Formats: sequence, C-alpha cells, structure tokens
Amino acid sequence: MTVIPEGRRQESGPGLSVTVVSPGVTRTEGVGRTASPEVAAALTRMRDESAMPPSAIASAIGYAIEQPAGVDVNEIVVRPTAQA
Repeated sequence: MTVIPEGRRQESGPGLSVTVVSPGVTRTEGVGRTASPEVAAALTRMRDESAMPPSAIASAIGYAIEQPAGVDVNEIVVRPTAQA
C-alpha cells in the first residue's frame, strides 16, 4: 500500500504531507455484510471481542495533522492489542 501515497508525494512536491493510516479492527456497521454467513460471524465476533473505538483512529489522524511544518508522518498502523 505504498505505491499510491508515494506517487502522491512525488507529484505534489515538498509542501504537502501524505500520511497512510492503517487501522486495525474497528467498530463499524459494515463488517460481514457481503461475506458468507460463516465469515460474517467470524468477523463480527472478532470485531466485538477486540475492536477499538473509532476515536482511537481519530486520535492517530490528529497526531499526524498536528505535526509542525516540515514534519511528515509517513505511516501510522493502529491495532488493538488483542488483534492477532
């Protein structure tokens, strides 16, 4: 997942920061909607047992945005401690 953000960095020049945020399992309604019943049940169970709140992702994004000019946070990976 580095091709698109790296291309964006190179195209936009030195004045734009590009940050990739890779969230782990979060509590969202879309989990398991298009999967088979078995996969949907497993995804829902994983979401309910180990998901972090969306506010955790928002905090990570806020961290990247709050950095001073000239500082680029390239990538943030956020996962709940219980996620394998």
